[in-house]
Amino acid sequence: MFISSAFAQTASGGDMQSSLMSMLPLVLMFVVLYFVMIRPQMKRQKEHRSMIEALAKGDEVATSGGVIGKVTKLGDAYLGVEIAAGVEVQVLRSAVVQVLPKGTVK
Repeated sequence: MFISSAFAQTASGGDMQSSLMSMLPLVLMFVVLYFVMIRPQMKRQKEHRSMIEALAKGDEVATSGGVIGKVTKLGDAYLGVEIAAGVEVQVLRSAVVQVLPKGTVK
């Protein structure tokens, strides 16, 4: 009485072009994500890795904790950093975030 009869619709032929057009925004979103976020991050990681590998004795560095000092010892995973006259600390190589210009630390 209140419910009308339901009729099945005819199935369309699965248009290939419409399915490709529906996937296009998703593909474009991944392409934009790659060029805006992933690629620059990979470039930064590569630059950081090469900076850490190029460290030498006498370089003045800043760590992620804010410690500034001069590299006195080099190891595979650790660095000896002199932060004051006669005061040396060991830090992880990965903790170095910046190599400072010569003469920054006095």
